[in-house]
Amino acid sequence: MDRKAPLRAETDESLVQELLRYVRFSEEDARLLRALRPLAAPHFERIATAFYDRIREHDGAHDVFTGEDQIRRLQGSMARWMDRLCAGPHDEAYFKKTLEIGRIHVQIGLPQRYMFTAMALIRVALQRVVDDTMGEEARACREALDRALDLELAFMLEGYRDHSLARTQQRERLERAEIDLALRRTEHRYVSAVELARVLVVGLDREGKIRLFNREAERVTGFGREEVIGVPFHEALLPEALRDEQAGLLQALLDGRKSRASLDDVESAVRTRAGKIRDVRWQFAYAPGDDDDIVLFAVGRDTTDENALAARLRQNEKLAAVGTLAAGLAHEIRNPLNGAQLHVTFLERGLRKSGADAEQLEAVHIVGEEIKRLGTLVSEFLDFARPKPLELRPTSVHAVCERASKLVEARAIQTGVTLTLELPASELVFDLDTPKIQQVLLNLLQNAVEALQPTGGGTVTLRARRRPRDVMIEVEDDGPGLSSPDAPIFDPFFSTKPEGTGLGLAIVHRIVTDHGGTIDVDSHPGRTVFRVSLPVRLGAHDAQSKAGKILP
Repeated sequence: MDRKAPLRAETDESLVQELLRYVRFSEEDARLLRALRPLAAPHFERIATAFYDRIREHDGAHDVFTGEDQIRRLQGSMARWMDRLCAGPHDEAYFKKTLEIGRIHVQIGLPQRYMFTAMALIRVALQRVVDDTMGEEARACREALDRALDLELAFMLEGYRDHSLARTQQRERLERAEIDLALRRTEHRYVSAVELARVLVVGLDREGKIRLFNREAERVTGFGREEVIGVPFHEALLPEALRDEQAGLLQALLDGRKSRASLDDVESAVRTRAGKIRDVRWQFAYAPGDDDDIVLFAVGRDTTDENALAARLRQNEKLAAVGTLAAGLAHEIRNPLNGAQLHVTFLERGLRKSGADAEQLEAVHIVGEEIKRLGTLVSEFLDFARPKPLELRPTSVHAVCERASKLVEARAIQTGVTLTLELPASELVFDLDTPKIQQVLLNLLQNAVEALQPTGGGTVTLRARRRPRDVMIEVEDDGPGLSSPDAPIFDPFFSTKPEGTGLGLAIVHRIVTDHGGTIDVDSHPGRTVFRVSLPVRLGAHDAQSKAGKILP
């Protein structure tokens, strides 16, 4: 390294020029990549889609993204990057842009190991395109592509190097600033094994800035302590919507103006590094010390999973109670209804033979239709009250979604609704009770189409995507939305339709929870999304090979 420094200064050679010379990237390489560009361009979008489908299978990579909207934007950016890779020119401005891409990956928290593996996936995909399209120049083009991608990787990693250096320097500054008071603070801060406790422990100074951040706080939030030390608590951890509301409470606690009772069990939420929200129950302790700048300790417990489980248990208790009632009621009603339907039919025939007027016939017809509606309600009661055990078989999510879409298509066309499918490029197969999941999708799609009927049309989208531990299926419409976002739509007998029984979504909820999954809704005017999360059961492909086929 010492010998190279004078050479670069002597020749005034930049880092870009040095690396281009080092890998022997030539004008001929640039020409080959330009020739590849129109042949490879039709594959860019497919390669980007397959790349992010792979990411969804891995926690470490998937967790850094905030949602599907961001992933769609990144897919487009990746396609444009591949086009830029082929188009060039590979000069100072080009690699300055590459360095910025590396810094963006650092900002969103993508682990460095995925940079190498991501480049390997893209390299293999592009090399296949080269082999299929470049003929006699394929070998030379592959070498040019390798050199170009290695240069890209080298400059992207510069962003990680800069970030690592900045973090190291920040750590050193913090350590130098605290070394004089380290001995006196150690006993005060770590007397109760703060670092080993399975609770979040955050220490704040009089200005509300974070001075202590334990391992559990790092684990739950995804932030390293060097990233939050010296940052105000509400800016670092609170969601933007809660900052103004809780900043006043926090300041009152810091000033010691709140009563002791106000310091316990404060329900709040924290924002993770990936932009997700976690529920936390805080307890605060006002404890200023003579030799310590920490005046307030915030001890929190992550209750996100606990709250979700409690909500599911409450819903299941409601379903169990109503199910017992429904079973007894259905048995008591079904026989009288069958008898009434038989006599109404007999009465209607007699009136027709005797030449009764239209008004009498219409009255009898209405009675018959209402009896049929009651019979349908009784059948739904029994479906709800006596669910059959799941019959799990290897099932294609693509096929289930396509079949449900076709069954609803005719109704959608009649009401002017456009029905679209968004399915992953690769097949999703895992163990499901196929008819019951089909029923879930039909109910949700029919509800979405009916929600758009008063508006004279709209769009309903059925999409599925793989995540590390589950498959997410969404039904989205651009209708008016629910009348209230807090409406108990999954409760039995609650319905927003004048003629509804209120059991459709309750049955959907039971089927999904029987599969070990969850269902929730996000609704506001112009957009309503029902999200069904189903766990991926291991062994689906083994069962498939034994059964010899994939359902549905």
